[in-house]
Amino acid sequence: MSAHCQLTGRKPGFGNSVSHSHRRTSRRFDPNIQRKRYWLPSEGRHIRLTLSAKGLKTVDTIGIEAAVARVRARGEKV
Repeated sequence: MSAHCQLTGRKPGFGNSVSHSHRRTSRRFDPNIQRKRYWLPSEGRHIRLTLSAKGLKTVDTIGIEAAVARVRARGEKV
């Protein structure tokens, strides 16, 4: 599963781990990705979205219908 949010578009960030001796090695900062199943009343079916924690809160605020419209506007298939 790729670590990106279908609603907000959040993706992993990259940087360095810095040890006590200040040696640097590459690391990856992954967003908090969750898979969540929602009932979509307009289509009479369930959909499964891959969302970040921020995306989950956004769905709670704007509703699933508006969220799906945003996901489709980004070009994602739902």
